[in-house]
Amino acid sequence: MVQDPRQGDLFEAGGAEELDLDGADVVVHRHYFLAEDADRYFNVLRDEVEWKQEEALLFGKRQPIPRLTAWFGDSQGTYTYSGIKMTPTPWTEVLAEIRDRTGMVAETEFNSVLLNLYRDGQDSVGWHADDEPELGPEPTIGSVSLGATRRFHLRPKDGSLETVSVELHHGDVLVMRGPMQHAWQHQLPKTQRIVGPRINLTFRTVELEQA
Repeated sequence: MVQDPRQGDLFEAGGAEELDLDGADVVVHRHYFLAEDADRYFNVLRDEVEWKQEEALLFGKRQPIPRLTAWFGDSQGTYTYSGIKMTPTPWTEVLAEIRDRTGMVAETEFNSVLLNLYRDGQDSVGWHADDEPELGPEPTIGSVSLGATRRFHLRPKDGSLETVSVELHHGDVLVMRGPMQHAWQHQLPKTQRIVGPRINLTFRTVELEQA
């Protein structure tokens, strides 16, 4: 069973919606990016980013992941997950703008971002936690949603609670911090609904490699 963790009547534009999750600090800032800016960001990123379909190591075999990705950030900000080592592309003007605005609401100075393009409802990302060593012990992640609405799932790693679910809309910013990545996992599952493309930007602060 999937539960709805929302607390109170917090759905007005720009409202901060705190999810009621044991041992996790997760807040959704609804419509933080208003439609005009969110539309512009989506169109620029969709058309100008050099999207790639990476291959991840799954069950001992390299397989194409069901989404397109890109990695931008400060120099020396390499990032590795699922056997994929990503070298940062320098910040663009639009990405730097989104980074700074997301950093304001997350109260964090980000130096890297992973972009995911979910082309339709069959693109997805499975259960995982953003707990790679280069992110530090209690990372803050600022996750920006642009485009189609998709359902985001969270579950505790120890299986002690049911999966919770929240819909993320065009312009929303979800902030995860504290012990969240060590105690919980999250995913964006496939959907049978007919949905358009969605771009997700997950801003983070990685430990930079020494030159």
